[in-house]
Amino acid sequence: MSKRITEKSEKLFAEAQNLIPGGVNSPVRAFGGVGGTPLFIKSGAGCYLTDIDDNKYVDYVGSWGPLILGHAEPRVISRIHEAVTNGMSYGAPTELEVILAQLIKDAMPSLEKVRMVNSGTEATMSAIRLARGFTKRDAVIKFDGCYHGHVDSLLIQAGSGATTLGTPTSPGVPQDFVKHTISLPYNDIDAVNEVCSRRGKDIACIIVEVIAGNMGVVPPKKNFLEGLREITKKHGIVLVFDEVMTGFRVAYGGAQSLYNVMPDLTTLGKIIGGGLPVGAYGGKREIMDCISPVGAIYQAGTLSGNPVAMTAGIVTLEILKDKTLYQSLEEKSQRLAAGMEKVCKDVGIPAYHTRVGSMMCTFFTDQPVIDYATAKLCNTKRYAGFFHGMLDRGFYFAPSQFEAAFMSTVHGEKEIDETVDAFKEVIKGF
Repeated sequence: MSKRITEKSEKLFAEAQNLIPGGVNSPVRAFGGVGGTPLFIKSGAGCYLTDIDDNKYVDYVGSWGPLILGHAEPRVISRIHEAVTNGMSYGAPTELEVILAQLIKDAMPSLEKVRMVNSGTEATMSAIRLARGFTKRDAVIKFDGCYHGHVDSLLIQAGSGATTLGTPTSPGVPQDFVKHTISLPYNDIDAVNEVCSRRGKDIACIIVEVIAGNMGVVPPKKNFLEGLREITKKHGIVLVFDEVMTGFRVAYGGAQSLYNVMPDLTTLGKIIGGGLPVGAYGGKREIMDCISPVGAIYQAGTLSGNPVAMTAGIVTLEILKDKTLYQSLEEKSQRLAAGMEKVCKDVGIPAYHTRVGSMMCTFFTDQPVIDYATAKLCNTKRYAGFFHGMLDRGFYFAPSQFEAAFMSTVHGEKEIDETVDAFKEVIKGF
């Protein structure tokens, strides 16, 4: 077992807590779900991270998904450097925005027009406003356990019944903001149909993570997405696919190409920025043309279409056009997932494994995970033991049971096999 030295991280975390709420700028980084002191990272290269104490880790977080090509990919870094030398921001249109929009449209034909923004949260917030303005309706359906950013109207928990109006899960979110939001169980098409049969004329949109990636990795059941498409068409509801995590991750055309279901609007982020902050939303021309300056629905952003982020996104998507990369990702991800699943079976540790492409999760539970209710039954203490055991051996997984693990194109068989071997050691200690 590796004896990690964490003195610098511990000291810096103590200092950070005096300056930054909780010492972090995004809550999951605080290790609240697993305990202990978060790592402060110094650098990343390929599939490896190095912290400020010079500990090295095989990274399966990948900045929470965008680094599908690994850390500091030379071609991406080179193009970013070229872009920076021309200037970092203009507050005016550039050709780069047009090039990236075309690449996205070519990959995802359902996005007839695209608007660039700066984050996934901004993309989902804007898409919902657009759907409401387009339909002239207020209500929104989301799904328990699906996270769409820290948008006020989406930070809710479900009521006692499937159709009960939500209540805010965060102080600072007024009840009036969420009274039009209905949260239903993920993968429960009957619940959706029941609500829409009664209230279809009130509902502006249904927003869904095509593959849920914020309660672990939970794939859609057969016919769930098709059912959403059928119901939304019947009632004139805008169907919004949140592909911030899955876009260009599970396939070049996103999850919608895997399941062959086309939404009205799509939100994107992560990979289309090549590791830099970016987001986008797009969809049908008739809906998108309702946005200012063409239409009356307002949305703006000084740094939207930032030339450096656009450059990083362009080179990343150009590289990913090589479809053999996705086949390689599939094989590597299968190797890791199958290896970890076999370890659990061999030692008799209850675990449920999910994977779609290069997104995967090991749930420590003895039953299938199909929605948020079943995900919450997992043994989070066992996950914490897994996390720290793997960390001590030089493997960095998400510091929460309810997050995804990500494979990159630069993970090799050596790193994957070493990961499985380390997992075997950790599991034997349970």
